[in-house]
Amino acid sequence: VQLVESGGGLVQAGGSLRLSCAASGFTFSRYIMSWYRQAPGKERELVAAITSAGGLTNYADSVKGRFTISRDNAKNTVYLQMNVLKPEDTLVYYCKVRFNDVNYWGKGTLVTVSS
Repeated sequence: VQLVESGGGLVQAGGSLRLSCAASGFTFSRYIMSWYRQAPGKERELVAAITSAGGLTNYADSVKGRFTISRDNAKNTVYLQMNVLKPEDTLVYYCKVRFNDVNYWGKGTLVTVSS
């Protein structure tokens, strides 16, 4: 299983970024995919999740109405569209899949929001 995030970077407050996570090594279309984020010294927190066919999504209260998770099963990729970014969104963002009772994580992508 391999997950590779991309799309992070520096953006001004109020701006937008789209993160991507390219997956391989498992049948992508069968699994729930999630985005998490983590501040230094803190546990990772769930940002958003999407069911295998994309019909259901779930968001942390802190990002509802600003972030949108989506997936393209033909491309084995899950996305996180982030709008109206705030300085407190400055964190490392990780993609996750639970496969065969094991959580697999990407290496993360850093999002920095300047005020």
